[in-house]
Amino acid sequence: MAVDSTSRIARSLLRWYDQYARDLPWRVRPGSNVAPDPYRVWLSEVMLQQTTVATVRERFDLFLTRWPAVAELAAADDSDVLAAWAGLGYYARARNLIACARTVAQAHGGTFPSSEEALRGLPGIGPYTAAAIAAFAFGQRAVVVDGNVERIVSRLFAIDTPLPASRPEIYRKMDSITPDARAGDFAQAMMDLATAICQPKRADCLICPLHDDCAGRGAADPLRFPVKAARKLRPVRHGEVWWVTRGDEVLLVRRPDKGLLGGMRGLPGSDWRDGPGDMPGKIGADVVHVFTHFELRLRIMTMTADEASAHQLTGEYWPIEQLDEAGLPTLYTKVADKMGVGLS
Repeated sequence: MAVDSTSRIARSLLRWYDQYARDLPWRVRPGSNVAPDPYRVWLSEVMLQQTTVATVRERFDLFLTRWPAVAELAAADDSDVLAAWAGLGYYARARNLIACARTVAQAHGGTFPSSEEALRGLPGIGPYTAAAIAAFAFGQRAVVVDGNVERIVSRLFAIDTPLPASRPEIYRKMDSITPDARAGDFAQAMMDLATAICQPKRADCLICPLHDDCAGRGAADPLRFPVKAARKLRPVRHGEVWWVTRGDEVLLVRRPDKGLLGGMRGLPGSDWRDGPGDMPGKIGADVVHVFTHFELRLRIMTMTADEASAHQLTGEYWPIEQLDEAGLPTLYTKVADKMGVGLS
């Protein structure tokens, strides 16, 4: 693509963004004299890593009400933050959130560093998040590539190499069209374009500000981009979870700090393994939960407190009618739903 075409892409997209940019609580409108808040930008980017904008809108305001600045979040109790994180993705991200807030508070005087390189040195901040914060919060020129940008760039340049092998090429192409000025607005414009016009299963090419420069449109089939490699079968793991009752209470345990759902309250259960097993208790129901890399099938086993003691199951008994206050991960709210509690 010629140099004049790459600069035209930036101009066209930024004009469109100036008119149609989404109003998001962590974003400053284009043309505003208000400086972006790095804390809000960072918090939103971590939240958006595994969930939707619609979900984050609501949860973002709740977090800000409770912890309005990085110093307050750094001083928060781990269990409070982990409980507030329920439904926002892997709890490892919440633990990194706490670690990052404390590093910023203690090692950087409560101020986020502005360079992409320095941001990558903070806990839980990888290449994409560092680039996003540098561009969105500090106006640095950074190449910001998420899944939405991958789709736009793949179509714009008709990249035939399947994902994920095409990612280096996508990064180079995004670099080639990212302007020196307003790089953050440009990246956010790409994301807004992906939401409003160039969607995964629909491309409204006639109203797209980039239609004249889009090779995918010229190929007459933009929806075939990005090309994706054949999906591998997701492995299935098995286990048991115990619903142990004592009157109107149910037994909860604290999961180990490391690993999936680390540090969260949950229901007692077996290790997760590759095949079904034979564990004690009366069968209540089955529940299926899909993680990123595997599918988990749990058999719910019911027990009384006396039976649990005989099997050396210990923890804290929690009032069932207040179970929604325990901050249980989605996996265990599904179990509660199966047992008639109705947390979802």
